[in-house]
Amino acid sequence: MRFELTPRTNVSPVMRALAPVAAFIVSFLIAGFVIWLMGRSPIAAFEVYVTQPLSDPWSLQELLVKATPLALIAIGLSYCFRANLWNIGAEGQYVIGAVLGSWLALRTHGTEAGLWVLPLMLLLGIIGGALYGLIPAFLKTRFGVNEILTSLMLVYVAQLILDYLVRGPWRDPKGFNFPQSVTFDPSATLPPILEAGRVHYGAVFAATAIVLTAVILGRTLFGYRLKLTGDAPRAARFAGFSSKATTMSVFAISGGLAGLAGISEVSGQIGQLQPSISPGYGFTAITVAFLGRLNPIGILVAALVVALTFIGGESAQIMLKLPLDLTQAFQGILLLCVLAADALVSYRIRFVARGGGK
Repeated sequence: MRFELTPRTNVSPVMRALAPVAAFIVSFLIAGFVIWLMGRSPIAAFEVYVTQPLSDPWSLQELLVKATPLALIAIGLSYCFRANLWNIGAEGQYVIGAVLGSWLALRTHGTEAGLWVLPLMLLLGIIGGALYGLIPAFLKTRFGVNEILTSLMLVYVAQLILDYLVRGPWRDPKGFNFPQSVTFDPSATLPPILEAGRVHYGAVFAATAIVLTAVILGRTLFGYRLKLTGDAPRAARFAGFSSKATTMSVFAISGGLAGLAGISEVSGQIGQLQPSISPGYGFTAITVAFLGRLNPIGILVAALVVALTFIGGESAQIMLKLPLDLTQAFQGILLLCVLAADALVSYRIRFVARGGGK
C-alpha cells in the first residue's frame, strides 16, 4: 500500500481559514509532549510561554518590539512567495541593511550632526537590503541559478561581513576589546513612540508596510501580476508580464523591507553594532509569512503569535531551565504543521495498492 495526494475539487474557505489555527494547536501539543518527556510540566510551560507574557505590561511592550522585525520581513517575503519565488536569505538582507545604515551612524559619531542623520540611515538600510536581495534575483534571471541556494548562502556572507567589521575597523577603541561598535549618538537613534516605553518607531514602519501591502496586493495591477505569476506563469507571460522584471522587483522589495527591519532594530533596540543583531528573525519570518497565509493582516497576527514564543522561550530558560533552542525547534514544528495543514486542506489522501488498484 502507498498513498497519493489528489487535489480536492472544492476547498472550503472555512477549512482554509482554520488551517493555521489547527496547525498552531497541534504544534503546541507536540511541544507540550516534548516538554513532558524532558521532565517538565506542560501546564507550567504553557503558563510561562503564553499566560505570563500576556498578563505583564512590560512583556506586552516586548511582544511588540519582537513582532516588529518579524512583521516587516514577513511582509517583504510575501511579495516573493506570492510570485512563487523563494527568498530564503532575508536574514542576510536584514544584516546588510543594518550594516549600511550603521555606516552613517559611525561616520557622523561625535560630530553633533543634525536631524538628517536618522532618515538617511533608514534610507541606506532599505537600499542595502534591496541591493543585497537583488544579487540572487540577478543570478536567477541572468544565469538561471536557483534563488534558494544563492539567497541562503549569502546569509553567511553577510554575517561574516558584520563579524569582520565589529572585530576590526568598526570596533570601539574604548570598548575593552569587545567585538562591538561605539554606541550611536542620539541623532542616530530611533526613538521610542512613548518616552518611557520600549516600542520604537519601527512598529510604525511595520504597520505602514502592512497597510500599503494590503492595498498593493489587493487593489493594484502589480498585486494581480504577482498572483498571476505565482498561480499561472504561462498565463502571466501571455498577459505581457516579464518574469525577469517581476523577479527583480519582488526581491528588491523583500530585501528593502528586511534592510529597514535591520537598521530599525540596530538603531532603535540595540543602539550599536555587534556580532549578533538577530536571533534569527529572517528565518523565523518565513514561518510568520506562511502562518499568516501571505495575507498582510494574517502576517500581523502571526508575527505577534511567533513573537510570543521568543518572549516565552526566554522566560522558560530562566524559570523552567528549558534550553532556548527549544523555542527554535517549536518554530520549526510550527512551520511543518502549517505546511501539513495547507496540504491536507488542498489535497485528499488516497491509499493505492501496490498493483495500482485502490
